[in-house]
Amino acid sequence: MGHSEHHHHGPSAQADRRYLWGALVLLLAFMAGEVVAALVSGSLALLSDAGHMLTDAGALAGALWAMNLAVRPARGAMTYGWKRAEILAALANGVTLLVVAVVVATEAVRRLVNPPEVTGVTVLVVAVIGIVVNIAATWLIARADRTSLNIRGAYQHVLTDLFGFIGTAVAGVIILATGWTRADPIASLVVVALMLRAGWGLTRDSGRVLLEAAPEELDLDAVRTHILGVEHVTAVHDLHAWTVTSNLPAVSAHLVIEDSCFADGHAHRILDEVQECLQTHFSVGHTTFQVEPSRHEATEHDCF
Repeated sequence: MGHSEHHHHGPSAQADRRYLWGALVLLLAFMAGEVVAALVSGSLALLSDAGHMLTDAGALAGALWAMNLAVRPARGAMTYGWKRAEILAALANGVTLLVVAVVVATEAVRRLVNPPEVTGVTVLVVAVIGIVVNIAATWLIARADRTSLNIRGAYQHVLTDLFGFIGTAVAGVIILATGWTRADPIASLVVVALMLRAGWGLTRDSGRVLLEAAPEELDLDAVRTHILGVEHVTAVHDLHAWTVTSNLPAVSAHLVIEDSCFADGHAHRILDEVQECLQTHFSVGHTTFQVEPSRHEATEHDCF
């Protein structure tokens, strides 16, 4: 049996936390003012943006919580530690985006049918301020390691909010110029479309990890071919690939090698070659292989 593990490190976790905390403080401060402005102006676009910002703040808080859990060492029953906490946070971010999108879409349709009075000046001023705040927050999170599904989830929340404010600003200009208040719920529906797109992507990707699907970028047929290309390897079975957490794909397999390799002590060198092959060609550092003589293969059956 052989095991190999290497970890890829992007920006430091401590730096990532600072970026997320900075973005969280910005969003919370602005959200409080936006709620007041939305109630005064009667703008659904502003209120939906404020609700989305609340989910943004929750996404950032959840991401920070998950990052703290993920660095806990493996012990007891938690043999991988708490690394999957980041995936759970990403899933929560995706689901909240979808839920908020449905709620806002329902209210937007109602207001399209019966448009209320909306104060265009307030909508425009708050939206412009929101654009500035969200550009700053997006810039902060963009500096973190967005290959992490957890951080990507928080980033998608803030990015869709930025686009939402741009749509709200356009709606404010239209209301001021023409008095057409239906521009406000239409802007909300644009935000809904963006939230649905981001939410579905996060839910799908985190679901793949939780369901132990092979990483999308990993071609298992190619992995099998490369392993069989190592001298003295005659067969591969029980080949499995999954993602422990972001940037940590894993592969396990049973390798059937020529019987003579056990007699001359060559088996461990084959194991090293296979592990090096996967690290070099597929960037998979977490591997677990069981080597078997050909006579042993007949006694085994694939479980999956």
